[in-house]
Amino acid sequence: MERKYRQRGYRDREAEDKKRERVAHADRPAEKRSKPDMLGPRTPRMVGTVMRARCSNCGAVLAPGFDPNGQCPRCHAEMHCCKQCVHFDTGKQFECTQPIPERIAKKDAKNNCTFFEFRMTVEKDTSPVAYAAAAPVATTAARPNDARQAFEDLFKK
Repeated sequence: MERKYRQRGYRDREAEDKKRERVAHADRPAEKRSKPDMLGPRTPRMVGTVMRARCSNCGAVLAPGFDPNGQCPRCHAEMHCCKQCVHFDTGKQFECTQPIPERIAKKDAKNNCTFFEFRMTVEKDTSPVAYAAAAPVATTAARPNDARQAFEDLFKK
């Protein structure tokens, strides 16, 4: 390429870098890539999603196959109530998206609504789920000592 002026400029550095890259690529053996890698960028590792049922009162994850006519195993709230329904909307008339004849006063009390469908949510599956247990977990006084004992056992000779 002919230059109009003889002094070195900022473009000379780019040309030198390109020459160095060509020499470096000639010395290196060609990398073998598999066919899918050559077609495009890698696919991102996306977090999976899962359909879950939660108690509207305490937020406990309900085990698959739970009884929608029963109670929450953790807080004992009724499952067949307006707050657990897909059609529950506080902005609508009678707080329901379906055409119900009259308002149900207690939204967390058990009712016999014919439009009831249990609300299932799509959540990101980020960690293993501990489903709500039927009985509360008993805590023991020896728990802090277990951690201390495990720490001491770790550094025993």
